[in-house]
Amino acid sequence: MNLTLRIWRQASPDVQGKFETYNAYDVSPDASFLEMLDAVNERLTLESESPIAFDSDCREGICGSCGLMINGIAHGPESGTATCQLHMRSFRDGADILVEPWRARAFPVIKDLIVDRSAFDRIIQAGGYISANTGSAPDGNAILIGKTIVDHAMDAAVCIGCGACAAACPNASPSLFVGAKITHLGLLPQGQPERDDRVIRMVEQMDVEGFGVCSWHGECQAVCPKEISIDTIARMYRDFAHARLRNDATRR
Repeated sequence: MNLTLRIWRQASPDVQGKFETYNAYDVSPDASFLEMLDAVNERLTLESESPIAFDSDCREGICGSCGLMINGIAHGPESGTATCQLHMRSFRDGADILVEPWRARAFPVIKDLIVDRSAFDRIIQAGGYISANTGSAPDGNAILIGKTIVDHAMDAAVCIGCGACAAACPNASPSLFVGAKITHLGLLPQGQPERDDRVIRMVEQMDVEGFGVCSWHGECQAVCPKEISIDTIARMYRDFAHARLRNDATRR
């Protein structure tokens, strides 16, 4: 396969970026998208040009660091697939491919295709955890949980925090990410003691970071590499409303 790539290049957060055109030759249809970029970078390095900066780590679709906008779609054209698992057979020979970083105010570009997603870390720090006494771990079967609840909790827990939801949303809302984390912990008994405080802190931190609000476009669900349902967003807002009401009642 021979491809034409239009890739966003930006040397640092303080300079203006632009698209540059590169050619990728003899690309194997079985290569992943990131392997293709690796091959392009090898050639650029041999030609004494600056390689294209992009994030990656596990390359197994579980870490979430590989997020790119490919032809205007977060992670590319294949549903339920992270960029690192996207194969070049998803594109036709001779295709023009536009590659750019996540576009959200809360995800500032660091260099080229790398963005700063530490806003997600701060949202997790605000409440995406449970407090537990130190010491030996309790027996795995000490707390019985119904299968339906476990299934729903685990469906939400698969979120890898890649940021595709915010990048694809017209409002740059990360509600699918936040909703998934809140749903996962809010359904399990271990997450009940801090349930109200958790949802309030995480939703408020989402606003502090400068993200937009959800208006139910559904783009987040469409591009999520783990196919998380927007039902988690509904649960998040329901829990948030209940928590606010309980807090107001307590203060009276």
